[in-house]
Amino acid sequence: MIELNQINYQYDNFKMHFDIKIPAKEKAVIVGPSGAGKSSLLSLIAGFIFPNSGQILLNHQNMTHTLPGKRPVSILFQSNNLFGHLTVEQNIGLGIRPCLKLNASEQQTINDMLAKVGLIGFNDRYPDQLSGGQRQRVALARCLIQRRPILLLDEPFSALDQALRFEMLALVDQVCNEFDLTLMMVSHYLDDSLSYFSRCLVVNHGQIVFNGLPTQLNQSENKHIAKMLGFNF
Repeated sequence: MIELNQINYQYDNFKMHFDIKIPAKEKAVIVGPSGAGKSSLLSLIAGFIFPNSGQILLNHQNMTHTLPGKRPVSILFQSNNLFGHLTVEQNIGLGIRPCLKLNASEQQTINDMLAKVGLIGFNDRYPDQLSGGQRQRVALARCLIQRRPILLLDEPFSALDQALRFEMLALVDQVCNEFDLTLMMVSHYLDDSLSYFSRCLVVNHGQIVFNGLPTQLNQSENKHIAKMLGFNF
């Protein structure tokens, strides 16, 4: 569960206000123009920035001023942040033990996670030996292996072609269902990919201007929102 109660945050002269509640296990997509505040919304939830006022509750716990590592959250950015000098196994292992002193059980956990993301046998490869989609799978595996109930994705697949993007969305949908994760994902696409989500948030000028079912955004009374933001169905 993610709850932002009357959150106010200001960056330079840009003021943001968020007041939302995302139930546990829900999958929400966040769309909006560049600079609208989408990534700031995720950063507030993850703890990379702190609000000027308001309250952030994560799984019913007050996390307003809690540091990122203490929050029940894992986050994946567009840049997968893999370490080029580490193997796939080591990059994923960072999600378990930053010192990388992994025991046999933990190595088996990594193997199981590689199977989940379709990368069996890739343990000893390095990031520069992987395709863009494979690197994102490794980064996703590192997030999932932390076993945190809230997953935040900040445009992680925007650099991929459409077919691979939909493949990754299907994988995220599968693992979220399997691990009972609450998902919030920033995207700049407003297309058939919305079918993977149970909720759509449209952010503009630092505020949520639409909060509802993705299918409702295509209804006549809401089309002005999509057009105003430059999206076409």
